[in-house]
Amino acid sequence: MNAVLQVSGLTVTFRQGEALTRAVHDVSFAIGRGETVALVGESGSGKSVTALSTVGLLPDSAEVTGSVRYEGAEMVGADAAELRRVRGNDISFVFQEPMTSLNPLHTIERQIGESLELHQGLGREAARPRIIELLTRVGIRDPESRLGAWPHQLSGGQRQRVMIAMALANRPELLIADEPTTALDVTIEAQILKLLKELQRDEGMSMLFITHDLGIVRRIADRVCVMEQGTIVEQGPVTEVFDRPRHPYTRKLLQAEPKGGPEPVPDGAEELLRTENLRVWFPIRRGFLRRTVGHIKAVDGADVSVRAGETLGVVGESGSGKTTLALGIMRLVSSEGRIVFLGRDIQGLRGRQLRPLRRNMQMVFQDPYGSLSPRMSVAQIVAEGLGVHDIAAGRDQREMVAEILREVELDPEVMDRYPHEFSGGQRQRIAVARAMILNPRLVVLDEPTSALDMTVQVQIVELLRRLQRTHGLGYIFISHDLRVVRALSHKVMVMKQGEVVEQGPTEQIFEHPQTDYTRSLIEAAFSRSVTAQAG
Repeated sequence: MNAVLQVSGLTVTFRQGEALTRAVHDVSFAIGRGETVALVGESGSGKSVTALSTVGLLPDSAEVTGSVRYEGAEMVGADAAELRRVRGNDISFVFQEPMTSLNPLHTIERQIGESLELHQGLGREAARPRIIELLTRVGIRDPESRLGAWPHQLSGGQRQRVMIAMALANRPELLIADEPTTALDVTIEAQILKLLKELQRDEGMSMLFITHDLGIVRRIADRVCVMEQGTIVEQGPVTEVFDRPRHPYTRKLLQAEPKGGPEPVPDGAEELLRTENLRVWFPIRRGFLRRTVGHIKAVDGADVSVRAGETLGVVGESGSGKTTLALGIMRLVSSEGRIVFLGRDIQGLRGRQLRPLRRNMQMVFQDPYGSLSPRMSVAQIVAEGLGVHDIAAGRDQREMVAEILREVELDPEVMDRYPHEFSGGQRQRIAVARAMILNPRLVVLDEPTSALDMTVQVQIVELLRRLQRTHGLGYIFISHDLRVVRALSHKVMVMKQGEVVEQGPTEQIFEHPQTDYTRSLIEAAFSRSVTAQAG
C-alpha cells in the first residue's frame, strides 16, 4: 500500500509535575492514498491525541515517541517551519467544537480567506468565488449573504460547515476529521459525508475520521481502528471488523444503541403544559434609525401539550426553531400566544411572579461544560438552585446533593471536585442533577446526548426513563438524533423553518410520516443505523 500517513509505535505521555499519564500506547496504523481510516472508541480512548500527534499539535507537556511519517517525511521531532508548511495545506483538521476554532472577531469570509491567502497567495477579491463555492458545497444556504456573518450569528451546524469549508479550502492530501458531524442534523450530516466521499473520488484525498458513531464508520470508512484506553484493540476492513468482531470491546460498541420505548403515560395524567399559537418573531432592523423592516419567524404558531409522565420529542434541522421554541416556553425569550403551565397562563407574568414557577420548569442544555461554572464545585453547582428558590430550609444541603447524585448514578464522594475533572457523560449527569434537585414537574432537554459516546447515550436515556417513571416528569426532548428520540418519546413534533410541519404519536410519525420533509429526516437517520447493524 502506498501510505500517505504511516504511524508506527506511537506513544504519548503527559507530564504534570512528577505525575505521568500515558494517553496513547504503541499505536500503529497506515492510511493509503484515497483511503479513509476511522478511529473509533469512547471518550478518553486516545483518538484525538493520536490525531493531534500527527502534526505536532500537542502541548509542551506531551512526550511523544515512535514514528509518524507523512509522505515519507518524519513528523515526530520535525522543526516548526516544516510542521507549519504541512498544517492546513497538506494536512487539514476539522474539530468537533467549531466555536473553539473560529475567531469570534473575524467574519466568515475573512477566516476562510486567510487560509487561501496564506497557502495560495489569493487576495480578498480573488478568493471570494472560491469561498462562495466552498460554502455552497458544504450546505450553507445563500452563501453570498453569509460572507459578512460572525460566528455567533450562525447555528452550531452552520459553524461546523464553515469549519469544514476552511479545512477543504486548499485541497489537502489528508483530512483529519475529529467528530466533524456531531453537531449536525442528520440530513446535513448525510450531505457532508457525501461531499467528503466526492472529494476523495475527485481529488484522491485521504481521510482519518474520528467518531463515536459506528453508523458513520460503516458509511464512509474503508478500514477501522478500534481504540480502548490508549491502545488499538482491533483493526481491519470495516465489513470484516463489524460483521465478525473479535474483541469484546468492539462487540460492546456495536451493540450500544438506545432500544425499546418509554413507559405508557398513566391514564388521566395531569396536563403540565399547553401552548396555543406560540410565536417567537425577531425584528429585522435597518437604517440609521433602526426601523423594523421585517421579522425572522423563528417559531410561527406552535401548539404544544405535555402531560405528567409524557415526553414530547422535538426534531428538525439546525435553524428550524427547536431551541427557540424551548426558550419561548421557558419564558427566556419574548413570545406571543398562550403558555399555560400547571393550569395557569404564565405569558403575562414577570420577574418575581415567575420565580415560584421556575423551580417546576427546568432546562438541561446540550453542552454541559459550557453551562457548568468551572469555578464552582459539583456541590455548589447542584445546590445553587436550592438557595435561589429558598427550598432547603431546615435540611442539610450536602445531604440533599448526595441524595440527588446517587439518583443520577454518581458517587457523592465527587461533590467537591470541579467540572473539568469529569467526562462528558458525567458532566451531563451533573447537569441533570442540578435540574432534578428542585423536584420539577417539567424538564426541557436541549440536545442532551448529541456530544456523547453511543454507550453513554444509552446510559443517559435509561437514566431519563427511570427518573420519569419515578417522579412522573414531563419532558420536552429536543434532538437531531432520531434514534434517541424514538426510544424516549411518546409523541413527536417536526419543525422546519419555524413552523410545525407534523406532529403525532411517535410510532405514527416514524412508520407513516405525512410530509416529504419528515420522510427525508427519517431516511437520513435510519439508513445509517441499518447499515451499521447489517450482518
